[in-house]
Amino acid sequence: MQKLFHVCDGRVLDLQSAISIPVSQECPLRIYANPDEAEKRALIQDLKIDEHTLASALDPDELARIEFEPDHMAVILKRPKNYSAEDQYVFKVSSMGLFLFKDKLIIVAPEEMPPFEGRIFNKIASLQDLLLKIVWRTVTHYLEHLKIINMISNEVETKINKAMENRYLINLFALEKGMVYYHNAIHSNAVVIEKLKVNAAKIGLTTENLEFLDDLVIENSQCEKQAEIYSNVFASLMDARVSVVNNNLNVLMKTLNLITIAIMIPTLVVSAFSMNVNLPLLRHPYAFWIILGLAAVSSATVVLVWKLTSRK
Repeated sequence: MQKLFHVCDGRVLDLQSAISIPVSQECPLRIYANPDEAEKRALIQDLKIDEHTLASALDPDELARIEFEPDHMAVILKRPKNYSAEDQYVFKVSSMGLFLFKDKLIIVAPEEMPPFEGRIFNKIASLQDLLLKIVWRTVTHYLEHLKIINMISNEVETKINKAMENRYLINLFALEKGMVYYHNAIHSNAVVIEKLKVNAAKIGLTTENLEFLDDLVIENSQCEKQAEIYSNVFASLMDARVSVVNNNLNVLMKTLNLITIAIMIPTLVVSAFSMNVNLPLLRHPYAFWIILGLAAVSSATVVLVWKLTSRK
């Protein structure tokens, strides 16, 4: 699906919002979210976008990179995929293609992109500036997801401390898997950002763009470091969390064994007196209560012995 945008007064407006701009005017920004075959054919034939590069923009397993064509620059960037409940705690990444021409910027993505809102998009000086700010928003998007992953992991860890099943461990494994994807994707984007800085003159970046690019390098480096820390924490503490679940299960089995023994011994006492044997005690007027008391004493003895042994 194609969406057309204008850059007016330093802000990005979609075609419906930009009422004062004629529709016939060339739109400097076009976004293709999950393009169909007709749109792909138009991008390849009309804009001379390489077919393999276009396919890379929609491939979630493609590495981030920069390619220079005769009339445009292609940037394949890794971005966080929109999370849904069907993902089962797995945070995935997707690819996005930024094709910078002299007079327009084409964005190709497999899913809808968030609106161009926030302070960062209030002052757009050029298409190059817009491209850098889209990369900046991708980095901040990773940071937001990392905060969410940390919150979810804390909640899952709390449940694991009381759990005796593998469900929460599987959720934690899924979070750890997502962190590996995120760390690799952020590192791949770091290579792209460095190449943007190296080819600044070729791309046409201004002094302000270079200063912004320096801040972008720092921000992405911090994001990558944070993702690495989270990934290492998940990996190093996973064995400890498995041991917690096993220990909880052992405690439960110990309690069940105690209950079984506490029931079995009184049953044995009662069964001994219920045999068809002529015992003097059975002729006692309080024989029932005496036997019931012996059963209770045996249960209390088992519980007392268990408490004494558990303290050692």
